[in-house]
Amino acid sequence: MKKIKVGIIGGAGYTAGELIRLLIHHPEAEIDFVFSTSNAGNQISKIHQDLVGSINRVFTDTVNPNVDVLFLCLGHGNSVKFLQANAFSDATKIIDLGNDFRLEADKVFDGKTFVYGLPELQKEAIETANYIANPGCFATAIQLGLLPLADAGVLNKDVHINAVTGATGAGTSLSATTHYTWRDNNFSYYKPFTHQHLGEINQSVKQLQSSFDTDILFMPNRGNFSRGIFATIYTDFQGTVEEAKEMYNTFYKDAAFTFVSDDQLHLKQVVNTNKCLIHLHKHNGKLLVTSIIDNLLKGASGQAIQNMNLMFGLEETTGLGLKATYF
Repeated sequence: MKKIKVGIIGGAGYTAGELIRLLIHHPEAEIDFVFSTSNAGNQISKIHQDLVGSINRVFTDTVNPNVDVLFLCLGHGNSVKFLQANAFSDATKIIDLGNDFRLEADKVFDGKTFVYGLPELQKEAIETANYIANPGCFATAIQLGLLPLADAGVLNKDVHINAVTGATGAGTSLSATTHYTWRDNNFSYYKPFTHQHLGEINQSVKQLQSSFDTDILFMPNRGNFSRGIFATIYTDFQGTVEEAKEMYNTFYKDAAFTFVSDDQLHLKQVVNTNKCLIHLHKHNGKLLVTSIIDNLLKGASGQAIQNMNLMFGLEETTGLGLKATYF
């Protein structure tokens, strides 16, 4: 079988680095070019230094318009600008890792209709899509924690969420809150109740439970670790925890990477994997859902590869047999 030719735009960032690491080991894909205007001509391994000896290629500031699939790893709002300035073949599939096309109001661009790429929600639509809006990292962890409840139509009270992400969630550009001296031994919240991922979370919940009209109250936090998302979600639930487990296990019975665990969770179980692990706990009428992912893999690049596999008719797990960084 002819290998899938891949182009990557925005090649110097964290998500592009993860894509490169995954693709150089993917048995059915090969990298055609990695685009970065600020690093054109430089060795890729000069920026992604763990790839010394693994890839002998340079960044480019030109594109091949005939690649089979294009990954957009640009800052939010920049994918539209890039596609307006650069034309690609009608046969080129596009997977956007930004937020430009995730919402219903934004999904159609220049005659292209982007499908929201959460495989646990709409695998069949992804399999026939040419254009994918890859979900956000917080959005992935939170939706996977909520969707079985929405599917059962039991989200009838406010949903409270507290989630913490690692420093890589902020991207490679330095800011006041990403410097080591600020981040180390520190913890803070940001964008309380207004995080940009709430739009896609509400959209997916209402896709399964159209009657949902209560609040999702989300408190995002910055942790002093590099990668991972640890989300705790609680809401009213009338059933037993055993009934909740049955609900979740049924909803995810065919999911390739999402699993319900009977044990309490910790981040080292998922960091460096494409897994989402979920744990359920019941207390005084409240169901507590814990959902954990690696923000750069299941929350970004790993899920993008998962979507690529589905779009090209490959086994969903191809190239994603990763081991957690457990020790």
